[in-house]
Amino acid sequence: MNYLIVKSIIGRVLYFEAAFMLLPCFTALIYQEYSGWSFVFTALLCVLVGAVLTRKKTKNTVFYVKEGFVSVALSWIVLSFMGGLPFLFSGVISNPIDALFETVSGFTTTGASILKDVEVLPHCMLMWRSFTHWIGGMGVLVFLLTFMEMHGGSHMNLMKAESPGPSVSKLRPTVRSTAKILYIIYIVLTTVEILLLLAGGMPLFDSLTTSFGTAGTGGFGIKNDSIGGYSPYIQIVVTVFMILFGVNFNAYFLIWCRKFTQAFRMEEVRCYFGIIFASIAVITLNIAHLYSGVGEALRHAAFQVGSIITTTGYATTDFNLWPQASRTILVLLMFIGACAGSTGGGIKVSRFIILIKTIKKELHTLLHPRSVRKLKLDGHTLEHEVVRSTNVFLIAYVLVFALSILLISFDGLDMVTNFTGVSAALNNIGPGLELVGPTQNFSIFSNGAKLVLTFDMLAGRLELFPMLLLFVRETWKKY
Repeated sequence: MNYLIVKSIIGRVLYFEAAFMLLPCFTALIYQEYSGWSFVFTALLCVLVGAVLTRKKTKNTVFYVKEGFVSVALSWIVLSFMGGLPFLFSGVISNPIDALFETVSGFTTTGASILKDVEVLPHCMLMWRSFTHWIGGMGVLVFLLTFMEMHGGSHMNLMKAESPGPSVSKLRPTVRSTAKILYIIYIVLTTVEILLLLAGGMPLFDSLTTSFGTAGTGGFGIKNDSIGGYSPYIQIVVTVFMILFGVNFNAYFLIWCRKFTQAFRMEEVRCYFGIIFASIAVITLNIAHLYSGVGEALRHAAFQVGSIITTTGYATTDFNLWPQASRTILVLLMFIGACAGSTGGGIKVSRFIILIKTIKKELHTLLHPRSVRKLKLDGHTLEHEVVRSTNVFLIAYVLVFALSILLISFDGLDMVTNFTGVSAALNNIGPGLELVGPTQNFSIFSNGAKLVLTFDMLAGRLELFPMLLLFVRETWKKY
């Protein structure tokens, strides 16, 4: 383990976190809120700790998979710990575990909250909660790569550890230029949504926070009823952009390069939209009797399907009161998740496609033992390593999921609450069903259960293995 390069990366991440805190500081100035000083103190602390970590330089700047995964996991833990300090310093949240839970939920774009009344929070705190979604959506290490010049051929290890999906590809010859392209697309889409929300009469503060939550597919709202109190126009705009941010960003890059045919032929994207449209149609028919007309039912169905499959977690209605069939579909969508290479969470559509293709291949092999059949995705042969890693991921996912449910079950809550609570945390969704439904929160859990769910949120956002590697003794062996 190259400890110096790991410390250096964490130190640089803290510098960026200090810079990120300028936005809530400016918000506090605008609204004349004294709690803004908590961000000033935390930013100075980030700079101080970052200076200590980056003080000793290393000549060996090449790092491998182990350093990449450990750097990402520890960076997210430190980022979350420091990001929760303003809540504690200001007194908005008094319990350190609650502050950590809330911050991890923000950075991992989960949107699960322990706060019972968000409308009493200062504007600067609301801004920080939503901005953590935007920071964590594309990934803080991806953002770091757009500025940091690193040497050696192992730059991809940072992006692989932080970017969602079974495989990560470069859009440009260098990782740094790829990271820049991703963030340009991210910023453009966010800006367009802000402008459309402003055009619909939404206040600037609401437009910024809502767009940050949508872009990062996070779901922290600034109203207790989430998006339910806004106009149908606002809800439709948010619906569209939640779904757009759940698309593989490679498709946007192909559209940018005017390769429209290739973009629309991406198998994962077509399957993603197919699942969305089918789910909306079934749920609309199932809940039509609960609303004044098919149009209203369609709007709520489209919003919740988009919110759940992209793991955003916004809500326009209490879907916990919907018929069992609709609730079951939403639970299934929690696991499917968005596309790989998007800001969404979940297992990812591409992994399910690979899994289905693998099952079909196995069935074909049973019927024709001597046949040789290669798996393909978008016309390209899938490497054995991708298929193997997908299968291993699903096994690890089931084990972490089952263990998490077991651990939090000691709180004595009902099975639906525990099952959907872990689902919401591990898939980075936010709301679940029953006691953690869209009108409830996660404050009902004990501190121990919250720590388990906090781990799940981090593990889900980082695709499990960076967090799991922290518990392997061999990881920490020095070169």
